[in-house]
Amino acid sequence: MTIVAGKTGARQRLRPLLRKIWEHRADYAYVLPAIAVMLIVIAYPIYYTIELSFFNTPPGLQLRDKIFIGVDNYTAILTSPVFWKVTSNTLIWTLASTFIAFVLGFGCALALHRDFIGRGVLRAILIIPWVISAVAASYIWKWIYHSDFGIIGAVLVGLGLADRPPNFIDSVSTVLPSLIVVNIWREFPFAMIMMMAGLQTVPDQLLRAAKVDGANAWQRFWHVTFPHLRNVSTVTILLLAVANFNSFIIPWIMTGGGPSNASHIWITHIYELAFGRQRWGVASAYSVLLFFILMTLGYFYVRALSGNDRKDGSA
Repeated sequence: MTIVAGKTGARQRLRPLLRKIWEHRADYAYVLPAIAVMLIVIAYPIYYTIELSFFNTPPGLQLRDKIFIGVDNYTAILTSPVFWKVTSNTLIWTLASTFIAFVLGFGCALALHRDFIGRGVLRAILIIPWVISAVAASYIWKWIYHSDFGIIGAVLVGLGLADRPPNFIDSVSTVLPSLIVVNIWREFPFAMIMMMAGLQTVPDQLLRAAKVDGANAWQRFWHVTFPHLRNVSTVTILLLAVANFNSFIIPWIMTGGGPSNASHIWITHIYELAFGRQRWGVASAYSVLLFFILMTLGYFYVRALSGNDRKDGSA
């Protein structure tokens, strides 16, 4: 009797849902092609990558002849010193690039928020790094850093600050900081644009009222401006973090992960494992771990956006 009652209750709860779906069948028909495309180009590759992560694919072996090994790929990754080196590089790359690019972009946004002669020209100049192709920028900076023909080394030697041009991207100790500088130069305009947009939403009435009450510039910024920028700051930082964690072009083109894995981050290491060494199973296991990390960041990003929508709706 309990089982029958449970089935009856489930059917009663299911009927309103089915009725609602049937009433909106035309709407679902419109989005069905998009859903089908997403299943083909997104869902199936994700499923196949997860499946492949449980198999061994030695170089030269066809994928159809792959060998099931369970979670051995994950165990090998987590016990590998290369994994921890690459993870350390990725964390340093992501945190440093995100934090410094945000602070630099925020500072430029505050400076450009005031009216002065040539503000439009300066804005256009500062946006240039962001609109330049990442591939072109990587090759430009690769020549700027060149140990023999680079302009930085030539200037340092010409000014007598160095006996010979330094090895920026050919040294284990300097390659990652050098790449981070390029990444910051490339990304800070994005943070600047986002924060400039946020500054437009700060009510002038509140700033004038705080100034009348005797608040200085710092107090007006901290108690009036910054609270209004908290949401856009969170979204900007999360977007920068996701982009940096999944960054590929700059480190791969400039160094290819070298020297001695000193500039390898997760995404470049995955690419080398898959297409360089043809270790598809290990690369897939890496990709699965990266997928869950990015999904976590995406969750916080969606929460930040949802929080903004709720506040806007309540206002």
